[in-house]
Amino acid sequence: MTEHKKYMKLCLKLAGVALRNGDAPVGAVIVFEDQIVGEGIEAGKSRNDITCHAEILAIRDAVIKGHAAILNKAILYTTHEPCLMCSYAIRHHKIPQIVYGLAVDHIGGHTSDFQVLSTTKVPKWGEAPKVVGGICQDECKEISNSFNPN
Repeated sequence: MTEHKKYMKLCLKLAGVALRNGDAPVGAVIVFEDQIVGEGIEAGKSRNDITCHAEILAIRDAVIKGHAAILNKAILYTTHEPCLMCSYAIRHHKIPQIVYGLAVDHIGGHTSDFQVLSTTKVPKWGEAPKVVGGICQDECKEISNSFNPN
C-alpha cells in the first residue's frame, strides 16, 4: 500500500466517525516525517459551527500540539478536496502538499473556478502546494454518498 493510501484509509476511518455523529463524512490528518501531527473530524453540523471542517480541525489540532512551525513541511490528507475556507487556512499555514480523495464541485479550492490552492496572486502565500487528487476515490465517494444531510 502506498503512503498516500495508508493515510487516506485513516482519513476514511475518521470520516466514518463524522458520519456516525451526523456530520458530513470528512476526515483529515496532517503528516510530518511519517508521524501524524494533527487530525480532524468534520463537525460543522454537530457543533453548529461551519468553521469545524475536518481540515481546519486538523490544522488546529497540530497547532495546539505545538506543531505550527512544521506545517510548512507537512502533508495534509483529506477524504474530500478542501473547500475555499479550508484552502485559505492551508495557504495561510503554507502546507506544501495536499492529498485528497474526492473532488468537490463548485467550492473546491483546487478544481472549482475559485482556485485558492493554486493561485500565485497572493504574494505572502508563496508557492502553491502540490495537490494530488483521486486517492481512494471510490471509497471516498461511497462514504460521501451515504450521507443524508437532512
